[in-house]
Amino acid sequence: MDLHDYLRVVRKRWRTIVAVTLALVAVAALVTLWSPKVYEARTQVFVSTTSSDSSQLYQGNTFTQQRVKSYSDLITTPTVLDPVIKELGLKTDADALGKKITASVPLDTVLIDVMVDDTDPQQAARIADAVGKQFSQSVAELERVSNDKASPVKVSVVRPPSTPDAPVSPKPLRNVALGVVLGLMLGLGAALLRDLLDTSIRGERDIKDVTDETVIGGIMYDADSTKRPLIVQADPHGPRAEAFRALRTNLQFIDAATHPRSMTFTSSLPGEGKTTTTANLAISMAAAGSRVCLVEGDLRRPRMLKYMGMENSVGLTNVLIGQADLDDVLQPFGGSNIQVLGAGQIPPNPSELLGSEAMSRTVRELESRFDYVIIDAPPLLPVTDAAVLSTITGGVVVVVGCDIVHKEQLTRGLESLQAVNGNVLGLVVNRIPTKGADAETYYYREGYAPQLPARTRKERAKDRRNEHAGV
Repeated sequence: MDLHDYLRVVRKRWRTIVAVTLALVAVAALVTLWSPKVYEARTQVFVSTTSSDSSQLYQGNTFTQQRVKSYSDLITTPTVLDPVIKELGLKTDADALGKKITASVPLDTVLIDVMVDDTDPQQAARIADAVGKQFSQSVAELERVSNDKASPVKVSVVRPPSTPDAPVSPKPLRNVALGVVLGLMLGLGAALLRDLLDTSIRGERDIKDVTDETVIGGIMYDADSTKRPLIVQADPHGPRAEAFRALRTNLQFIDAATHPRSMTFTSSLPGEGKTTTTANLAISMAAAGSRVCLVEGDLRRPRMLKYMGMENSVGLTNVLIGQADLDDVLQPFGGSNIQVLGAGQIPPNPSELLGSEAMSRTVRELESRFDYVIIDAPPLLPVTDAAVLSTITGGVVVVVGCDIVHKEQLTRGLESLQAVNGNVLGLVVNRIPTKGADAETYYYREGYAPQLPARTRKERAKDRRNEHAGV
């Protein structure tokens, strides 16, 4: 993944990142609220050796610097802490008390800093004071050469402890900042993981991960497509209408050697938009002067004639069983070069009818009459009808609906066509997002409608105002 991919994931999964970050910040805030306040009292001692000679003084200073490292470890031993516990009447032992005490030696000094942590600030100061005094006595006893000679090492308290005013732990700002940093890191990790595990197809980029089949067209998503299924007629200058014209152009030049005149349009799953794609493509082809026959090959859930506002009393099934001739069931669509062959009555054996010799003869006859025969077939995965039709027609176009089909489903759909040696002409990406991280930036979405005269624009604005005013 490159930087562009990471930015795309952040734009796409920003809700996940924000949710994880807020959760970690909330946890940090709760931990801060529930954690007991800890106060720290500090005392400092100075270690020296007694000597009158300058050379002995230098040697003693070197001896003290080397020895002071051992003295810092001595502070947390029972030798020092047991008398402190007894003196203050603490209900603990040396090991437990030693965990509250930290001793450190500043570099190249004979000083020892002693820090005592406790939930009671006054108790912390008392323990630090007692430890400093007891440490001086313990060192004097340990360094005494004999009973009649004093210890050459002297420990003096140079900084008595004071009662701390503010706690050293917890630290709200640090904890919240740590929660933000960890939340962003975990959120980004969760977003990347979700993106890797997400197998849904959201654009042409995802299709390339599944197959090497050619993408011959892309149709942008339109929330009003159910209200205006025939967008080429409803908005002829819109970007979606122009996308269907681009698909028409690409189909005219694909597979130039055989130039298939009959095509099956299908999808992997229901709801990917194959029927509306088929209808709009047929209208675009007819507008370019081609004679088009639009066949409703979905004999299970026919919807083509409903979208086109036509009757479905008789149709393809009547032709296949010999009850009607083609001329009796073909219906003209408006004043265009489109003839529509509806599904007719839903039969009990649609797969057998579509794979029959009668269907093959019907397709051949339609090819002789029209420039293009476009068949709207059922989806590939639920039923085998589209795979059967692919062996009869000149090629198959698979419509891929973004945010509906998953990669493995598209793979299975294409494999079902390969199993019967179906000629896949290409894929049409439908419902391409126009907003968000998955929006394909190379599709022009604004349209290129003719510019109206200035007076007409003013009149239309006036008409809209009158319409809103109820005039």
